[in-house]
Amino acid sequence: MPVHRAWWVAAVTALVIIGAGACATTAGLLVTPLHHEFDWPHGTISAAASVNLVLYGLTAPFGAAAMDRFGMRRMVTAALLLIASGAGLTTAMTAPWQFVLGWGVLVGTGCGALATTFAALVADRWFAARRGLVAGLLTAATVFGQFALLPVFSLLADFDWHAATGALVAVALLVTPLAWAVLRDRPADVGLLPYGATHPEPPSVPASVTRAVRALPLRSGAFWLLASTFAVCGASTNGIMWTHFTPAAHDHGMPTGVASSLLAVIGVVNVLGTVGSGWLTDRMNPRLLLTTYYALRGVSLMLLPGLFGPSVQPGMLAFVVVFGLLDVATVPPTIALCRELYGADGPIAFGWISVAHQLGAGALALLGGLARDLTGTYALLWPATGALCLAAALLATRIPRPAKTPARATCAR
Repeated sequence: MPVHRAWWVAAVTALVIIGAGACATTAGLLVTPLHHEFDWPHGTISAAASVNLVLYGLTAPFGAAAMDRFGMRRMVTAALLLIASGAGLTTAMTAPWQFVLGWGVLVGTGCGALATTFAALVADRWFAARRGLVAGLLTAATVFGQFALLPVFSLLADFDWHAATGALVAVALLVTPLAWAVLRDRPADVGLLPYGATHPEPPSVPASVTRAVRALPLRSGAFWLLASTFAVCGASTNGIMWTHFTPAAHDHGMPTGVASSLLAVIGVVNVLGTVGSGWLTDRMNPRLLLTTYYALRGVSLMLLPGLFGPSVQPGMLAFVVVFGLLDVATVPPTIALCRELYGADGPIAFGWISVAHQLGAGALALLGGLARDLTGTYALLWPATGALCLAAALLATRIPRPAKTPARATCAR
């Protein structure tokens, strides 16, 4: 029995997302080499990373709308070429502004267009069944790119940082022709139904890039509930764990390499958690899943201060596994709720909710550093963030169900 083309589209989408995900963690590998080679201040180097993160978040909703308007294949190809151009400029740079332009603007914009909104769009258009599983698999691809490839790029950066950025150029250019050959906007473009569908889907409303703004459901209470919970998600993962876990562990005598290895383990376990969450999303109420995930994450963060030490003990290993399972598990049910509440505009709504995720991450990264400077310890940061997660668990229980109408609910246009 031939494999439905939807699975080939999903596979190529995963490869694209893996390549884009690798950019997220490579920046951290460049700070020390660039400081040593060019004698640039750490603040100057961090400026490019900050621009990258901001554009990554802000590009996501417009990227989904642009794919809707101009075509998925064209936009994915353009995004990959942006990444290749930005990484290439970084490889050949001699001045800080070139790093900001290449890594901050070009790579940040390209990666933002290929963020989880791209995964949501593919799952929504190409799959009538197994949508949650596919969303989980594609989200796991992001995690795989961020962490599974990290040792490879780390070795390259240790040898020569130019090799690491050059490898990103090669990855983007290798994936580009594959994406152009396989990706299509919809199954109907190749005479197929979505996987699991028994009849054609109704035609969608013509889109425009400005719909990314017009579809923003600011008057929707459900939107603000989803945005608030996802902001806490970003704060408690990218904001606190990926930024402050290693220095906090080092404060307790743990070698930096060991702490970084624990983060890599969290990244690997993320894949299992995300795929499992996608499977559960197809079978359970996503509100219940979000409530459970945030509550367990909050409890684990509150327990973390007592687990730090100069060596890795069983309690810390248990935390790493639990946190890894919960880390990105919130994405599939959040995508499912966006689709349930906003129908065809679900991917765009999720794009804006992802902006809240990045803003939450940035806020906690900054506040965590300030707390460390003011108090000399991270001790209060973990329980405070855990309390935020418990609040997010309560908010998730308040996410309403859509009104029962014959037509699918969409955002105001």
